[in-house]
Amino acid sequence: MGFINHEKVAGKMASRTAKNSFVKGLFLAATLFGLVVLAILIYRIITQGIGYLDGDFFTNFASRRPENAGIKAAIFGSIWLMAVAAPVSIILGVGCAIYLELYAKKNKFTRLIQMNIANLAGVPSIVFGLLGLTVFVRMLEMGRSVLAGGLTMSLLIVPIIVVASQEALRAVSKDIQEASYGLGATKWQTIRRVVLPAAVPGIITGVILALSRAVGETAPLIVIGALSFVAFVPENIWSGFTVMPIQIFNWTSRPQTDFHDVAAAGIVVLLIMLLLMNSIAVLIRNKFSKRY
Repeated sequence: MGFINHEKVAGKMASRTAKNSFVKGLFLAATLFGLVVLAILIYRIITQGIGYLDGDFFTNFASRRPENAGIKAAIFGSIWLMAVAAPVSIILGVGCAIYLELYAKKNKFTRLIQMNIANLAGVPSIVFGLLGLTVFVRMLEMGRSVLAGGLTMSLLIVPIIVVASQEALRAVSKDIQEASYGLGATKWQTIRRVVLPAAVPGIITGVILALSRAVGETAPLIVIGALSFVAFVPENIWSGFTVMPIQIFNWTSRPQTDFHDVAAAGIVVLLIMLLLMNSIAVLIRNKFSKRY
């Protein structure tokens, strides 16, 4: 029976403690760096655009004069775009996830489909813009309409919703599913009354995060020809439109420095909208998490 070298053990423990402290400090420094950069960015945007955040900014349309410029058309355009993209992407994304996770047989074909969907979630957004331009704007002759823009953004976020929904469905305990089958429920009854309610927090979180990305995207809409100077509110899905990122991009491209302050005010409005959407996702997740 050998003797324990206490000095050697103490040395190893000290080395591990030092490494743990170094890694902890490294992660803390990275976190603080990100927070500091974010705080500086938010401070700069707010101080630059606070002078234009008044009632007129929300009720005026785009103007060639910065003091008269407003974001009304862009806000309504973003709302119309989400009204088209949200139901289409949720129905397609969640439905696809349910089929792949709970109905489809696990074979090479389904694994190939899942791999392609995961790859599509990382494809640059401008590629979906080119696809929307080819299919919706030209082939289906939808023009530069809200419908074409909404369907294009649906193509962008459906893979994200599918991946998030699959993870949420996969996290549901198999025991409660087996218990439902044991009580005589059919597969669809089990999915509708047991699996989906338990997976709602993860699904809703993925949906809101995907829609948040859609709200902030510019490249696909520029490719399909969304307008950058709009002085009207869309009346229906066939109307022309603009959205907040495009309007902000238009203001930042102006040579007048006053328009840069207007763009900062628009960024503040966009950030508030994104924060509200993410907050709603957190509240819904917490509410349903208490039930399951």
